[in-house]
Amino acid sequence: MKLRPPIIPHAPQSIQKGTPLKVLLNQNSVECLAQNILYVHRDFDAEAFCACALTDIEHLELMQRGLHIAKALRQFLPSHYSQAVQILQSSFTPSQTEVTETGLASFFYLPHSFFISEYGQDKKYNNGKDPFKSSMKALYELTTRFTSEFAIRTFLIQQQDRTLSQVTKWVSDPNPHVRRLCSEGTRPKLPWGKHIPSFIKNPEPTLHILELLKNDKSLYVRRSVANHLGDIAKNHPDLVFSMCERWLQSGASSELQWVVRHAVRHPVKLGNPRAIKIRASAKSGQ
Repeated sequence: MKLRPPIIPHAPQSIQKGTPLKVLLNQNSVECLAQNILYVHRDFDAEAFCACALTDIEHLELMQRGLHIAKALRQFLPSHYSQAVQILQSSFTPSQTEVTETGLASFFYLPHSFFISEYGQDKKYNNGKDPFKSSMKALYELTTRFTSEFAIRTFLIQQQDRTLSQVTKWVSDPNPHVRRLCSEGTRPKLPWGKHIPSFIKNPEPTLHILELLKNDKSLYVRRSVANHLGDIAKNHPDLVFSMCERWLQSGASSELQWVVRHAVRHPVKLGNPRAIKIRASAKSGQ
């Protein structure tokens, strides 16, 4: 059988009315995943993997399907995690260095994300050796094809200081997808992702990341900073208000003024007078 280089299946640009997101991970995507792996790892039992990954998948929702397929990968890839995750990385399509509209197609990589988050921390999956460095490299590579914002959260929950140290190093990365991960992956209440209880209670550990990225040249990254602040404002509004006021008083650019307006939009909707004043100042540039 002639093997083809790795690809990802076509998918719509946006959510289609009446079509559930779970169909993004279907027989076609599973078979594509198997062929991608087989291209770089000829010992992979693609047929058996597909049969396992597709068993009882119909009743599962999108995130459940991602985890289900990741568990099947665990069965058919080498038992040594670092070897297995390296095979997955080798099966990736080319990385994205610019912000482009890929639509929903990149959700093809959701099982890869779950594989890293489920098996990338425990030494028992890695012949007794710490897999942290292998996982961080995998997260870096994954976020330039899909996103690692879901997978990195288990590392922040279980190894906060160590993971934050790595994230801080990525803040200056030339790739906007990597810089966005620094803000988006550390959000206290990321939609669809696990909440990070320690950051909900005390957001201080992530504030330096937002400070470093607030004037990022990419709107993609700045929007994440604003959404991160919006998360914090749900539990610590005065902290966010003080940050925004300080940014505005320091002569904020029009781009940073937008970040501030976006960050306080929910408190504004709730009628918070301080948020309303901040938004008005950001609109006027005063």
